[in-house]
Amino acid sequence: MEYLSLKQSILNDIEQNDSIIIVRHMRPDGDCIGSSFGLREILRSSFPNKKIYSVGDGVPEYLSFLGEEDQITEDIYKDSLIIVVDTATSKRICNEFYTQGKKLIKIDHHIAVESYGEINYVREDFPACCQIIMDFYKTFKEKLVLNQKAATALYTGLVTDTGRFKYRSVDGTTMRLAGDILDTNIDTEYIYTHLNTKNPESFKLQGYVYQNFKVTENGVAYAFITKKIMKKFKASVEDASNLVNCMDSIKGSLIWILFVEYDNEIRVRIRSRYIPVVGIGEQFNGGGHANACGASVKNKKELNQLLEMADSKLKAFKEENKELF
Repeated sequence: MEYLSLKQSILNDIEQNDSIIIVRHMRPDGDCIGSSFGLREILRSSFPNKKIYSVGDGVPEYLSFLGEEDQITEDIYKDSLIIVVDTATSKRICNEFYTQGKKLIKIDHHIAVESYGEINYVREDFPACCQIIMDFYKTFKEKLVLNQKAATALYTGLVTDTGRFKYRSVDGTTMRLAGDILDTNIDTEYIYTHLNTKNPESFKLQGYVYQNFKVTENGVAYAFITKKIMKKFKASVEDASNLVNCMDSIKGSLIWILFVEYDNEIRVRIRSRYIPVVGIGEQFNGGGHANACGASVKNKKELNQLLEMADSKLKAFKEENKELF
């Protein structure tokens, strides 16, 4: 079975260590929290005598229904196995102590650009890290336990990172594993209620995006949310960043980009249909998936350079694929 030896090596390390710390990337999304909490709860249920932790710098409010991260001291790391989930590069790891563990394992689904672990289990063919964790459980289900807390976390990460199962990367394996999670009788209405319910400020900011987005000459849709605008609508950076897909259905706009102003930089979320855009993100201090990635720019000049690059890429695609338009 493909990848079996890697999965077996990871299970062996889990069985051989009494303390395991699960680490994730900064500014976590649903898949990040879902995979870290999902793995934690599987391991806690499967090995009740082990100490299993999931650590970070806080859970976003819209994911708080999944639980809380653990607070641990620095001295615990030296005797622990460290597992980093959903994180492509070491510079994005939300933890300053992760290198102090006994061994480091990377489990990820982004484009493999850095093998920072002693074991690097990367599945670019999977649309979510939660799918990797679910597949890992199913491979060793005679030894592992999937409780409802784990199932809820994994399903949450799976539905958020696949756009509610609508992205091209979703296949039969994804749906079969989702079905296995549903067989645990998790409350999907509870999950979707938390994911879909927004505060009034977020809706007002969303209205601002709809009224103020712009489109480049060749069809790249984009919006820029400044700190001033967020303050006006009493919205958080998290509220703003989650609005990138407001522009995903604009006719002719196969690339859409959201710029959000932070204190010392402008964070960028780039999304696309058909056209790989991760190369653009990588040129602006970012990366991720072929059609969904992040980046950051320092000023308006770099912002315009990024837009020009995206516009040029979209122009070339449209000229080569006129039958689509």
